[in-house]
Amino acid sequence: MAETTIDELEARLADLRVRLREATRARDKAAASQLRREMRVVEDAWEAALDEAAEPAAPLSRTTDLLTDATAPVEGHPPAPRIPVGIPAREQAHQALAILGAPAAPKLIAATYQAFFTDPLIVTKLASLRRDEERSFLSQGHTRPFYICAALTHDRLSAARGLLAVSTWRLDRRIIGPLSPRSDFLIHAVGVAQQIQRLESAEHSPGEHAWQLLRRFAFNIPGAYESGAPDPERVVTAARNELTVHHEADTADRMTAAVRARNQLTDVQQLFGVLFQAVERRTTAVRTS
Repeated sequence: MAETTIDELEARLADLRVRLREATRARDKAAASQLRREMRVVEDAWEAALDEAAEPAAPLSRTTDLLTDATAPVEGHPPAPRIPVGIPAREQAHQALAILGAPAAPKLIAATYQAFFTDPLIVTKLASLRRDEERSFLSQGHTRPFYICAALTHDRLSAARGLLAVSTWRLDRRIIGPLSPRSDFLIHAVGVAQQIQRLESAEHSPGEHAWQLLRRFAFNIPGAYESGAPDPERVVTAARNELTVHHEADTADRMTAAVRARNQLTDVQQLFGVLFQAVERRTTAVRTS
């Protein structure tokens, strides 16, 4: 087998993620399980290829071995099956945040994933995820297609407590200003409602968890709910109507902070925030001395 490049492996991973998402939405457990096994193989090969890039003189290609060993029979026997380990928490968080469309707390991320996907997302797995992602970014840079990063406060540009975002979002979308919590709540409501609409358009019935989540949003948006099952289109309309009230001022705050962040922060700080407490301690020490 010809040696597979990192770019080819990343393209293959992207394709597998799309196929896995569709299989999960279709409740095709057999296909989803097979796709997860394939993703584990390709992810292992990607890690090996990354290591090889730092050691070009290695005599054997571990990338090729991983891809070959995953499918080749041994002396006429079928290959030993890989033990499914589930979708990594970072992938689960990414899928949930893609639906929500704005920075969110771990509990909401977990609830959203549970509402639309079959695998559970344990909230405690998200507790250290941002720190793990930061360590990965510091060691590997922009090698991954995305990182689960922090939302940033508009004033100090530090990590907003308890809020996660996606590195591929525009910087201003990851800023939290005075009006952003309400704006993002409305964006979340629109995202959840539209995901239910997409499932219904594809003739897939949303589960009870999806309707419960939408109902929680609808209860807190004027004009979005009357009784019974919430109407996704009504939720979208009501949320967008209220969003127009906050949009102009909230966008101005976020854009102003984003300009400051681009001018003042490093790449890692733009994703994970300024360690403001450390700066405060150093300043206090100088003043005391």
